[in-house]
Amino acid sequence: MTHPASIPHDPLDAAVLPAGVRSRFIDGVNGLRLHILEAGWQNAADKPCLLLLHGFPELAFSWRKVMPALADAGYHVVAPDQRGYGRTTGWDPDYDGPLTPFRPLNLLRDILGLLAALGRRHVDAVIGHDFGSPIAATCALVRPDVFRALAMMSSPFPGPPKTPFETPEAKADVHADLAALSRPRKHYQWYYATRPANADMTQCPQGLHAFLRAYYHHKSADWPANRPFRLAGWTAEALAQMPTYYIMDLHETMAETVAKEMPSAAEIAANTWLPESDLAVYAGEYGRTGFQGGLQWYRCNTTGAFLAEQEVFSGRTIDVPATFIAGAQDWGIYQFPGAIETMASDAVCPDWRGTHLVEGAGHWVQQEQPAAVIAALKAFLNGL
Repeated sequence: MTHPASIPHDPLDAAVLPAGVRSRFIDGVNGLRLHILEAGWQNAADKPCLLLLHGFPELAFSWRKVMPALADAGYHVVAPDQRGYGRTTGWDPDYDGPLTPFRPLNLLRDILGLLAALGRRHVDAVIGHDFGSPIAATCALVRPDVFRALAMMSSPFPGPPKTPFETPEAKADVHADLAALSRPRKHYQWYYATRPANADMTQCPQGLHAFLRAYYHHKSADWPANRPFRLAGWTAEALAQMPTYYIMDLHETMAETVAKEMPSAAEIAANTWLPESDLAVYAGEYGRTGFQGGLQWYRCNTTGAFLAEQEVFSGRTIDVPATFIAGAQDWGIYQFPGAIETMASDAVCPDWRGTHLVEGAGHWVQQEQPAAVIAALKAFLNGL
């Protein structure tokens, strides 16, 4: 049986996109038929280019609110559905399929292939959100000649992993410690690496649309308990202070976790940053593909199987201008203790151009507060 994620699709319906944003495909990109959204494509060869990389569980569609404004500022703006997501095809959706295509350096290869297909030798900036943030950082770390500036959003990047020769000390098994708490817990990234995670979400009792509504709500500034603070360290006791969408109850699925925070009908009707029509785009895409493509990224990370090839960059700094933008109500900025401070240091980003925490935004900052994100990105770009 052919998985729906492998079947070529039509472009995204123009009716769901803002004016000035179009959907199209590029074939033959590192084995993919890559779906992209773009703005400012007219006379693109005469314009500087910006590349926007989404996270989980998102899509190129996540950038819809900022793309027109960046195009109006004179840029050719390109946002792909990355490997494992949306209308991009050519990836293996099987849990038991190879993980190697989803490792960070191959995701970088996807991006280099996209730029080659667009006739671009470089981009003025690569901008990544959530899991797209460390991938954008990897782009700038490995190929600063191609990626001339870096904006990370919502997920700090503390530098490439160190070799075991540099960090010989043993680390406590935080997962065993989490499970041993009086209220047993587990880390969401390790849950996402489990076989049942995809079916837990795609086949959840409340339905996929309601699951995504609760998930996006729970991690947004609309959820009043999102009041993040710095954690003391990578210990079970410290991590357990985070909300359950990060440190889950041990025996619950993610669908069960967020169902407890499902917004009311009135709250949904009042939501202007993610109306039902926009949420339906996400639900439609994930209803077709499932989540396994994105979950493979987490598996690459949690298994540690591909750390060795990333360790060759240990000690290398990101030397292009760099900045960070996130919601002030986003726990993601503190989920790995010390990462946000390390990222802004000379040891990682010596040409640091500022950390911007946007009030009134949680994790989905470019969707919740697009005007503030546009202003921060324009200021960063104008200063290059």
